[in-house]
Amino acid sequence: MHSEPRSSAHPAPWRGKPAAQQPLWPDGTALKQVVSDLAQSPPLVFAGECDLLRTRLAAVARGEAFVLQGGDCAESFAALSAEQIRNKLKTLLQMSAILTYASSVPVIKIGRIAGQYAKPRSRPTETRDGVELPSYRGDAVNDIAFTSQARTPQPERLRRMYHASAITMNLLRGFIAGGYADLRQVHEWNRDFVASSPVGHRYEALAGSIDGALAFLAASGASPSEFASTEFFASHEALLLDYEDALTRVDTRTGDLYDTSGHMVWIGERTRRLDGAHVEFAAGIRNPVGVKLGPSTTADDALALIDRLDPGREAGRLTFITRMGKDRVRDHLPELVEKVTASGAQVAWICDPMHGNTYEATSGYKTRDFAHILDEVTGFFEVHRALGTHPGGVHIELTGDEVTECVGGGSALEDGDLDGRYETACDPRLNRLQSLDLAFQVAELYGQARATPQTRRQGT
Repeated sequence: MHSEPRSSAHPAPWRGKPAAQQPLWPDGTALKQVVSDLAQSPPLVFAGECDLLRTRLAAVARGEAFVLQGGDCAESFAALSAEQIRNKLKTLLQMSAILTYASSVPVIKIGRIAGQYAKPRSRPTETRDGVELPSYRGDAVNDIAFTSQARTPQPERLRRMYHASAITMNLLRGFIAGGYADLRQVHEWNRDFVASSPVGHRYEALAGSIDGALAFLAASGASPSEFASTEFFASHEALLLDYEDALTRVDTRTGDLYDTSGHMVWIGERTRRLDGAHVEFAAGIRNPVGVKLGPSTTADDALALIDRLDPGREAGRLTFITRMGKDRVRDHLPELVEKVTASGAQVAWICDPMHGNTYEATSGYKTRDFAHILDEVTGFFEVHRALGTHPGGVHIELTGDEVTECVGGGSALEDGDLDGRYETACDPRLNRLQSLDLAFQVAELYGQARATPQTRRQGT
């Protein structure tokens, strides 16, 4: 499978559109050189892999599969290690095993990984003690240290992001090909969680059922090859358009454009302007595309995004990732789902319960409460159950490490615990125990939704 850099035969019309959340690069010549080098670099993913994910997401849109999408709020160059990457993969594999058994449908595993190095900001600058500097926009742009030099955007960081992403993809492929994703091993990890977690007793019955199923297969002499490996896809927000465009390639099989920086990319709540550069860029590539929808999104907004990004109404092409907040999801989501479904569009609906539930703790740390996160997921399932539509997945900011960034959950963290291991470069993430706790509870919610008689397939 061969791909080539974008040529003059494939112009970049997004450059004529307003582009929000782009860094103010001080050295245009340096930026041009880095972008030119990236345009000649090997792809990080391949068109055929993107097509496979689109096929898998089509099953989600039809109500036949579920998505688990998760990873760091913002990756950092300092955290680029085999251990960090392995721990994130391990946590996602554990969550997936729980969800797969409880839902009895395939779980599509998509990491927020190998490209999530840039973040949108609510303000372009930050002021401390009377000193105003550019906001930290992720390691792809500048450094988190609060100095003038650190906060100055540096184009060379785009090159570092590419190499860091390539290393991450190589490690992920190596772990999976080497047997790290074997279902029997993953289940042993979950058994350890049930045995050692303060909330593990809640899930003994489900873990026991999985034990029984695996024991039955072993006694029957069955050892499916699917147990030994898995499909795993990489995704990130397509925020820095110079970088995304430089990694866009022409698939020589079809002549279509693919953004080879990741299998799936999404447009954020701050950049989904219909006449903006991000929507224009996404409309021109064949990757599966996601759009974050906050509580200000109207049904007309959603339908217009479908017309622009999925004019052919192709199942698997478009995913709506809703981020409403626990207090708004039950009020704002129903109209969106109802009208999109009535339009005949086959989108996958995924719940992001993280971004609408962030607050500042009394200790001054930005945090999220596990109970609030679970409440939004519960509301998401309630809405789909009431409408007879398919709750297609969850989108979680998490890490495989025992950080102390979100309160509550299996770790029973409180505000006073946040300074123990508060390590995120941007927004707070669930730690490993909290992530597994959430997976068991989402599994229960999905099982209830599947058992509801009126549940029907999306778009029918």
